[in-house]
Amino acid sequence: MVVNYELVAEDRKTGARAGLLHTPHGVFKTPMFMPVGTQATVKTVTPEELEEMGAQIILSNTYHLFLRPGTELIHEAGELHRFMNWNKGILTDSGGFQAFSLSKISKPDENGIKFKSHIDGSAHYFTPRSVLDTQYDLNSDIMMILDDLVALPAEKKRVELSIKRTIKWAREAIDYHKFKQSKGEGLTQNIFGIIQGGTDEAARKFCAEALCEMPFDGLAIGGLSVGESNQEMYDTVQAVMPYIDAARPRYLMGVGTPEDLVENVARGVDMFDCVMPTRNARNGTLFTSFGKINIKSAKFATDRAPIDPQCDCYACRNYSRAYLSHLYRAGELTFFRLASLHNLHYYLNLMRQMREAITAGEFEKFRRNFYAKRGKDAPSI
Repeated sequence: MVVNYELVAEDRKTGARAGLLHTPHGVFKTPMFMPVGTQATVKTVTPEELEEMGAQIILSNTYHLFLRPGTELIHEAGELHRFMNWNKGILTDSGGFQAFSLSKISKPDENGIKFKSHIDGSAHYFTPRSVLDTQYDLNSDIMMILDDLVALPAEKKRVELSIKRTIKWAREAIDYHKFKQSKGEGLTQNIFGIIQGGTDEAARKFCAEALCEMPFDGLAIGGLSVGESNQEMYDTVQAVMPYIDAARPRYLMGVGTPEDLVENVARGVDMFDCVMPTRNARNGTLFTSFGKINIKSAKFATDRAPIDPQCDCYACRNYSRAYLSHLYRAGELTFFRLASLHNLHYYLNLMRQMREAITAGEFEKFRRNFYAKRGKDAPSI
């Protein structure tokens, strides 16, 4: 095991916990948010800027890098860290989510996922082994296994099939990884299993217990934020958490809003990723300590205040809402950079604040204040 989770503090009133994730590229503090660099870049933001604002691990995607520029090319260039000039942690997703989101050109079967490239229509087949081979080329710190993801709500029969495939593929993946390590490959890489089961508590429990019996370095909760309500997501995470080994890092995939981060940290999640900070930035939505704003609103056209008076990011230190409103309306690329820098800074700073609150024994106080600034009461857990 090359990733080791060290518990630092636990909140007495909730399931929140702070820890340290030891990896080949550094020791990283949890809970953490991982910016998404799907194609070996976080859109409009440089690796140097990410490091400056406190990013620890970024996520890249096996599906996209496999298709373009090709993982052999990246391997020959010195593997993914050197290729993109990022010296901290990298987690690579297997491509299972892309198979789900591009379902019109993909089809899972018992042994893997057949799909056609969204770039040129070429046919490909991902299997539990092939996605690991691709990730060996990338030499990421954390590799995700191939899983079978379903949209929600889903019929019970489809959820059961998803669990059956996911557990089968998990066994194939962990066995293959241990075999490759015995041959001297992937020795500095670790592998996370992915728990499926929709919002069915019994299904989640069954899948979690099966994967916890396997020697994965960490465990992820997949298949949420795909159509269910926020409360269903929170309830599902809370229900499955007792069955996930507390000695290993726990990762909630593809989630989510600031509220989602706070609520799921309260339920014991250590790691998050989501495209929301950068994607929403490009659409004019900016996250603040008092909620989100949309710069497209006419009221910001003459507003000389920063995006968030409590924020010390580059954009808030130097520019007004009026200027950002102008850039957005003019279609200037500078807006996308400034908005992305702000949103990512907000997310990373939110995680830092939660880590500090957990360590100080004041997480529930932080949680109440988080909602109070938004004019809301904190929901019950």
